[in-house]
Amino acid sequence: MDLQLPHPIETYLRAENAGDVEALSECFTPYATVRDEGHLYEGLSAIKNWKTQTKKKYNHTVTPLEISTSKGIATLKAHFELVDDQIASLQIRS
Repeated sequence: MDLQLPHPIETYLRAENAGDVEALSECFTPYATVRDEGHLYEGLSAIKNWKTQTKKKYNHTVTPLEISTSKGIATLKAHFELVDDQIASLQIRS
């Protein structure tokens, strides 16, 4: 079964797996927020910095259903809020 993802989420997953922090501009609104590991990141600049740091910290890849890390598999839940075909909010929970 093919999973049809909204365009901004599909773009986010591609950028995430490619390590392309600049591509996040295509999927997040300028005022977007990300909540991860107990921290809130507000605005595109903060989100890009968060993504750069998490990529260095975890060296992971993302699929729509799980995140694979170099030390095993961790299942995370991601809640996306879309506005005008862009991500306005992303909350990541373990």
